[in-house]
Amino acid sequence: MNDLPTAKIKMMQGSIRCLAFGLLGLLPAIGLPFAIAALWLSGRARWQERRFWNPARPYRIIGLTCAAVGTIGWFLIGALIVFQAVTARQ
Repeated sequence: MNDLPTAKIKMMQGSIRCLAFGLLGLLPAIGLPFAIAALWLSGRARWQERRFWNPARPYRIIGLTCAAVGTIGWFLIGALIVFQAVTARQ
């Protein structure tokens, strides 16, 4: 079998999976693992883009953006919850 088409298909599937996980990363309470997975998938797809043109690149970029917003947002919300718990205890 020819590995080049297989690698390109996997790259495009990874970009679409990055979009799906990035959107799931915006969900409250359960989104953080999905956002981290989307960041990982985006990095892998971007690494493969050095060899091939990726027609699913816009999906990867949107997924990366959603994952970054979700990750930063949920870390900030978690920090605020911890801060409120510590100040309420004192």
